[in-house]
Amino acid sequence: MLTSICRYFIIVKTPISPRFYSGINQEVVRVRFAPSPTGFLHLGGLRTALYNYLFAKSRGGKFVLRIEDTDQSRLVQGAVEQLQRDLSWAGIEINEGPGTEGNFGPYIQSQRTHIYKEHVKTLLENKSAYYCFCTEKRLELLRREAVRVREVPKYDNRCRSLHPAQVADKLSQGVPHCIRFKLNPGLESFNDLIYGTITYDIAANEGDPVIMKSDGFPTYHFANVVDDHLMEISHVLRGVEWQISTTKHILMYRAFNWKPPQFAHLPLLMNSDGSKLSKRQGDIKISHYRDSGIFPLAVINFIINSGGGFEKDSERNVKPKCLTMDELAEQFNISRINSHSGKLMSERLLEFSRLELKRKLQHPQEENELIEVVREMVKKHLPEHDSLQLSSEHIKNILHWSVSRINKLSDLLSDDLKFIWVSPRTCKISDTELPHIEIFIENLQEKQFLDKDNLNGFFKEFCGERQLKFGSFMKTLRAILSGLKEGPSVAEMMTILGKENTVERLQCSIKNNK
Repeated sequence: MLTSICRYFIIVKTPISPRFYSGINQEVVRVRFAPSPTGFLHLGGLRTALYNYLFAKSRGGKFVLRIEDTDQSRLVQGAVEQLQRDLSWAGIEINEGPGTEGNFGPYIQSQRTHIYKEHVKTLLENKSAYYCFCTEKRLELLRREAVRVREVPKYDNRCRSLHPAQVADKLSQGVPHCIRFKLNPGLESFNDLIYGTITYDIAANEGDPVIMKSDGFPTYHFANVVDDHLMEISHVLRGVEWQISTTKHILMYRAFNWKPPQFAHLPLLMNSDGSKLSKRQGDIKISHYRDSGIFPLAVINFIINSGGGFEKDSERNVKPKCLTMDELAEQFNISRINSHSGKLMSERLLEFSRLELKRKLQHPQEENELIEVVREMVKKHLPEHDSLQLSSEHIKNILHWSVSRINKLSDLLSDDLKFIWVSPRTCKISDTELPHIEIFIENLQEKQFLDKDNLNGFFKEFCGERQLKFGSFMKTLRAILSGLKEGPSVAEMMTILGKENTVERLQCSIKNNK
């Protein structure tokens, strides 16, 4: 047993007993992902959404998307729509949410302000909350004084002791105010499905929190308690940074005489060097992986590989496999989620991407979908070219050739592979070389298929019979086929292009040099 204490905050790390989640299979599971539309979806947010989704999917429950936009000053235009696109791209299906309405909407908090105003009245009436008229100037003075004496800044609960007549007078005068929740002193405990027993005295460390701001919008703490109850959320899976606030939320549930949901807090995701993920990192945006041609399931497996939660984790470490969402849901077990921070190993992402490409090519429907993705990707990347080689058969051959050679689809757009899609400009062939190229084409056409190993022997034999300098002849063939001075070997180029495209390029070059 490991016990850590930080000023009344106690985590008793014990083996997770079945009693902590014994009710999971005896009730309807409803979970929620509740992001703020203040920017892009990143790996940490996707991990939270994913574990909620897998938990619900594994138990036949519902996954709810709720938009927490009560901080109107930080909203980013179009963020909600982009978030929904990112979740859809990742394969996370929303059962209820904006645009997928259920029986508990609306699912955007700014559209629920009338609900919060009604419920805050309950807390005012039962004396669990009170009006606060402290100005921002006074609060700033409190913060400065706390810093001066090296204490944690917190509200001193001054307005809690105002007489009802004083409150009524200030309200009648229209004095600006907010509403605060009364924190009861004393240790509060709850069972965290991942960390075990958590005990904390929130009142010893924080002043009474604001639950309704002066602008009429609720704070996160109040709105999420009200919404989770009214939306019948059974389990709250969220980042460990919210763990310290959970006892505060439990006090609010108690003030309403409501039963709180079960809580599970997900450990931090870290970079491979142990540093924290930062939103300033361009490579943690979900859009970064999508635009780079990384497969959704590769990103999903990359994330879960860093945090545990699955029955066959040990087997996966021995023999890596890119599991589908159905396979992940089948294996998901909340008691197997690690309680320590998980490190994202970037090399595993590329490994999962290769495994996912291989898996897709084994299923005809997914293979055809992949062909269309590559076709559109190439068109977008090379818009200046009219005669791109984008037949389904050609793209299929390229994908099968590349399955063990590339890390992501965008690798197929590299400069040294541009020749795959575009015939190079006609290169100059000397009059002495033209007859050799013509004979070379005739001999090449006699071959049933082009294989890299057999081609290398064929090249040497051909050059020997016609007394050609091998290096010089290879240079000419490379120029005709790709226009490159470097890149894959000539034999590999022909294997990639296939017999038909190879012969066509050679014949076209001869025609243009006559």
